[in-house]
Amino acid sequence: MFRRSLPVVVAAFALSSLAACSDDASDSSDSSDSSSTDAAESSAAEEITWEQVDAPAECQCSDASEFHYWIHRGDADRVVFFLEGGGACFSAETCAPGEGATFTPNLSENDGEPRGDAGILDLTNPENPLAGASVVYVPYCTGDLHLGTATHDYGNGVVVQHKGRTNATTALETMAQEFPDAEQVIVLGQSAGSAGAPLYGGLAHDVLPDAQITVIADASGAYPGDEAITTVIGGLWGIFDGLPDWPEAAGDPPAAWSLPALFVQTSEHVPGIVQATINTEDDEVQRKFSDLIGFSETPLVELIDANNAFIESSGVDLDSWVSPGTTHVLSARDELYETEVDGTRLIDWLSDVLAGDDVEDVHS
Repeated sequence: MFRRSLPVVVAAFALSSLAACSDDASDSSDSSDSSSTDAAESSAAEEITWEQVDAPAECQCSDASEFHYWIHRGDADRVVFFLEGGGACFSAETCAPGEGATFTPNLSENDGEPRGDAGILDLTNPENPLAGASVVYVPYCTGDLHLGTATHDYGNGVVVQHKGRTNATTALETMAQEFPDAEQVIVLGQSAGSAGAPLYGGLAHDVLPDAQITVIADASGAYPGDEAITTVIGGLWGIFDGLPDWPEAAGDPPAAWSLPALFVQTSEHVPGIVQATINTEDDEVQRKFSDLIGFSETPLVELIDANNAFIESSGVDLDSWVSPGTTHVLSARDELYETEVDGTRLIDWLSDVLAGDDVEDVHS
């Protein structure tokens, strides 16, 4: 099943501390700091590699081409399940070839391996809180937010394999097989990948029930839990076919699986799960899609705030970051290391979330 192992860059996951030293630090802690520095320097000489995994035939991209995903083997105790982004489609016009149906995974141009040159996937940045972790990288090529299970004929010759959930759950099962003793699993989604990230937090718990699960959803917080949109588009993608058999959700209608409601479903299923969202208040891509589904008159930040309020009013302890600007997916860019609101740096806030610390919501 593992087809090949490819070098990405000669670089390192530099080790970074997720918590500050206490005031009463002893000489032994100084020694520990020195050891960490030595380990980071040693890691710098290592070559980062990715293994391409060929998925079974039932996994497909939107145009019925083969689907595969990638594994980087770092710390076996800490694993990132990464859901790539890349848009969505739900009509003959939006799904037509050249309009986004055959979504191209965001891979490098040289060998087709995952990118690792910016933001949270910049494996050379010493501030990266994911330094040292193993990664299961799930490319996106289905137009369904990693949630679909259907083949849909939109007419005019446009037939789309919306097999996002089929693809991603296959990768999730492999993650559990390859890292059975993982103590922490970080489900990280960007853009389209962030929309379904909460669901995969719950599914990750199902395959690795002893692991601490953390969900980071970057750049999908504006999409409303509108019942009509949820049922119509969800029906096109086959979202409601084979939903998780979670006892907490027994009898829930399809609308209870809207995008913001996924945080609620997962929180009820996995008590103690950490869930966080990252958004910019005028995200240009979320603005475009919100306009497309009928919310052009509502300021984007109001949509984000309304969703966060709904999630938290439902009993979810959600950590949320909303900063100024139009940037789409802060964690995919080096802005991650530069963005600051009221004296709080995004990278520090995110590091604290991943460390399991209590954090304050940040809002511009």
